[in-house]
Amino acid sequence: MQKVSEKDGKYRGGDWGVKYMLRGPKLDWGVLLLKPGQQMGGHGHREVEETFYFVEGSGKIVVDGVAHAAEAGDAFRCEPPEIHDLLNDGDADCKIVFLKTPYLPDDKIDA
Repeated sequence: MQKVSEKDGKYRGGDWGVKYMLRGPKLDWGVLLLKPGQQMGGHGHREVEETFYFVEGSGKIVVDGVAHAAEAGDAFRCEPPEIHDLLNDGDADCKIVFLKTPYLPDDKIDA
């Protein structure tokens, strides 16, 4: 058993971006925080599927060039090799939990 706390991790961008909670051995998962006007950056995976669950706020998920509105309580699963991006087009922070499986940390296709 392993316990982690969101308050203990650090966002890549200081006060926003990706914060990994657990990495491996079977999955990656963490939190993505986007401030108004920010976006994650489009990418895909060769083998990894990635699921996003919107916890707070609202925004859009763009999958293979098609934008989908998203709000707290919505979940989206992106399968390889779908190119996906997340953006906050609202006026409040948007917090998203992400899960990636299988654990292949180098499996990334930049858009």
